Amino acid sequence: MDSEDPQERPDDISNIINGLERYNPEAVGSLEDYLRHQCENRYTDSNANRTLLKLYQLNPDRIKDEVITNVLVKALTCFPSPQFALALHLIPPHLMAPNPRAELPEAISKLRELNNQLQGAQYARFWATLDSDDLYADLTTDIDGFEELIRARIATLVSHAYREVELPVLEQWLGLEGQAALKFVAETAGWKVEGATVKVPRNPENEAKKSEVREDVNVDMFSRVIKRAWEEAV
Repeated sequence: MDSEDPQERPDDISNIINGLERYNPEAVGSLEDYLRHQCENRYTDSNANRTLLKLYQLNPDRIKDEVITNVLVKALTCFPSPQFALALHLIPPHLMAPNPRAELPEAISKLRELNNQLQGAQYARFWATLDSDDLYADLTTDIDGFEELIRARIATLVSHAYREVELPVLEQWLGLEGQAALKFVAETAGWKVEGATVKVPRNPENEAKKSEVREDVNVDMFSRVIKRAWEEAV
């Protein structure tokens, strides 16, 4: 998963990102349309989205709250990575300050909580938080397959760290139960269930590797140590 320079990026967007057009206010429309395409087609271009946020900084009259939250939600799906934090730092502080008349500060706070949980591998808590408030559904509604993207990413990370996982634990991590969990394990992840244990195939990330520690010590090094000890004794 390359969220910095995805292969789906069209040439006109590359020209905006890499040229002087990145400072042209008229590029905002193209970048917003491109973000919409990302949301509908399940990929992320973090570089392009940061360019859009930077243009919002330079042209505050063009800011759209929904676009900002969509950028942050897309960044969520790239965990674990700094993408969410990088996007967050491009949002003007006054837009994040608590304001009873504005909805964006609360939305950003909610998304920040989700990001902290994903970054900390608190997957069960993430799903509980996601289901705790209807606002989360509103914030993620524009991102096609948001929950599926999160589950696929969790499965990838699990496959990097484990060879087997207890099914009840994995159900909590995936936010699924019963047949839904079994279907995901078999059809999406391609793993096998044996009793109450999920078997993860061996791969270069979860395979135990023999570690060899080798120290090169020569005679000169010993002679210097012995000489220093003798001088201190004298």
